[in-house]
Amino acid sequence: MPRKLFIIFLSTLVAFAALAQQAPGRGRPTRPVPPPPPVTATAGDAIQGLTASEAATFEAGLEEFSGVEDIADGLGPVFNGRSCGECHDAPAVGGGSSLHLVTRIGTRANGTFDPLTNLGGSLMQDHALGPADGSTHQFRAETAPALATIVVHRRTTPLFGLGLIDATPDSDFVALAQQQRARNDGTAGRAPLVDNIRAGMKTIGKFGWKGQVPTLLQFAGDAYLNEMGITNPLFPNENCPNGDCSELAYNPMPGMNDGEDGIRSLAEYMSMLAPPPRAANTRDTTDGEATFERIGCTSCHVATLHSGTSSIAALSRQAYHPYSDFLLHDVGSLGDGIEQGDANGREMRTAPLWGLRFLTSYLHDGRAATLDGAIIAHEGQARAARDRYNALNRNEKDKLLTFLRSL
Repeated sequence: MPRKLFIIFLSTLVAFAALAQQAPGRGRPTRPVPPPPPVTATAGDAIQGLTASEAATFEAGLEEFSGVEDIADGLGPVFNGRSCGECHDAPAVGGGSSLHLVTRIGTRANGTFDPLTNLGGSLMQDHALGPADGSTHQFRAETAPALATIVVHRRTTPLFGLGLIDATPDSDFVALAQQQRARNDGTAGRAPLVDNIRAGMKTIGKFGWKGQVPTLLQFAGDAYLNEMGITNPLFPNENCPNGDCSELAYNPMPGMNDGEDGIRSLAEYMSMLAPPPRAANTRDTTDGEATFERIGCTSCHVATLHSGTSSIAALSRQAYHPYSDFLLHDVGSLGDGIEQGDANGREMRTAPLWGLRFLTSYLHDGRAATLDGAIIAHEGQARAARDRYNALNRNEKDKLLTFLRSL
């Protein structure tokens, strides 16, 4: 065979061999590399898009949040828990809880609310240090005094997605309240103005059942003192057990317990917690959400808000879906009677509905065992929407509840 023809023949064989390797069913086929599985968010994850440095800060905050405090850390002398994660644990660290309840007390005298500060204040601490903790003095856990004519419970709120709320400008909540007033349908909320300790002025309250806390840093400082008894620069004064300040003479760790590193770490962790993931969308959830909107639930449970600028790029100018306006609304007899921040006894901040599928009891005090029961209990400005819900047929109700269980 001439050399030129041999080269052509050899080249053809090589080409056929290559095709045989690629063709299915011939030789050893080259299987395509499957695409990576989609990233599935789970409750308790950090928000996507963090830098390596921010992710490390999140992990350090998670450790602080989960850590069990003791006397050396400033725990007590009275407290409700030894760790943030002790109560914020469902369905993962950083969540809420349908089981952990705190007790608030008060009374009314001559039409004025009295938080009973001289008897320990509105929030009761139901644990106390004793010899088992290494204390030389047995402190007494707080109990409701006889003068308390208002004794209520509150569920632990989930912390998922709070960084987006913290990054939303105060002006957005003011504008939302103005839009609701202009709508003139009897459901207008109001943006509470509360003491911002670090700013030295009043700003919009965004957190807590009464919208009584303006920032995540203040939220962390408040919880450190009032839930665990750890003093810090924002809340430097120890709680007097049952209002008896003479008991503080036995405090094993007087003075400032946290120089702000702890509460700042907690705030950074909370700010980077991702919103809770939703379940899969279906025809029923789509239909249920349409009914939810049609009967007026979105008057208060606003589906979508937008964050402002943030030093954390993952939180900056993001659309998010809390199903809340974070405003105070008059909910009538559903209110707990406690006056706190800028809220009166009938007012409650609209509870965000994202993460609802992880709860097993509902409303601020967990009184409702079902979502249907929670809706039926709505009063005040929510009464008209409740009545429209009651008028739905069974199929419409089922789809609406299916939508809520997907959040």
